Amino acid sequence: MTTYPLGEYTVHRIGFGAMQLPGPGVFGPPRDRDQALAVLKRAVELGVDHIDTAQFYGPDVANELIREALYPYPANLALVSKVGARRDDKGAWIPASQPDELRSDIETNLRELGVDKLAAVNLRIHNGEDPSAAGPVDHELFDRQLTTMIAARDEGLIGGIGLSSISPEHLRIALSRTEIVTVQNAYNLVDRTSQPVLDACTEHGISFVPFFPLGSAFNADNPVLGNPAVKKAAADIGKTPAQIALAWTLAVAPNVLLIPGTSSVAHLEENLAVADIQLPADFAP
Repeated sequence: MTTYPLGEYTVHRIGFGAMQLPGPGVFGPPRDRDQALAVLKRAVELGVDHIDTAQFYGPDVANELIREALYPYPANLALVSKVGARRDDKGAWIPASQPDELRSDIETNLRELGVDKLAAVNLRIHNGEDPSAAGPVDHELFDRQLTTMIAARDEGLIGGIGLSSISPEHLRIALSRTEIVTVQNAYNLVDRTSQPVLDACTEHGISFVPFFPLGSAFNADNPVLGNPAVKKAAADIGKTPAQIALAWTLAVAPNVLLIPGTSSVAHLEENLAVADIQLPADFAP
């Protein structure tokens, strides 16, 4: 299967994540603006029809680059953003979880990207400085957040509601109230703590978008790319460790949508080539 539904769209299973387009720490302007624009243009040329972004990437930087590079957008391009966090003036990640903040940030994403409607918006559950962790459910707040997201969808501002950094309980509660079209959680061949969430998404036909499929972008040590089985498989079949890790993640379930990010055209092309990789039969990370 090379495509999967994402709300009102059907997208290729390898898209593009805009998180690496801004400067170091996902903060400030890119090191090379022309290169960042070239990456976006090349992604669409190669058939990418799913781009993941957020106003707090930069902040504002990723959205503005996307608009400059690609507007007017192809009709089949699914632009997906997320709300629930912001950045302070030093780049720290801070919560923006109240309903009025969610609504304001949806409108900011629309304005920056120059669109009237986004394919989907993910409600990110903020858990301090660790974006990969799902905190406990705040039932009262989560209920109000869902009400805000449902209203934005029903008003036509977003095509579908997504969730990010969630627990199985978050997903269960959300599904009792509304349709969920996508979930983003940290997941890779070393960290599979979100497997129960992925399994539930597979059961309900919800796209699952793993972030940090190559390990956290914020940690110097990378146990995914340094995994002995990954390094051996890469050497055996003449691929990079990143390609091996992405190919494994793509093969985990048919509803997995990859959004590997990069600020390099060469790395972009490598990432998009993983759909055709046949992993060694004895690959067992």
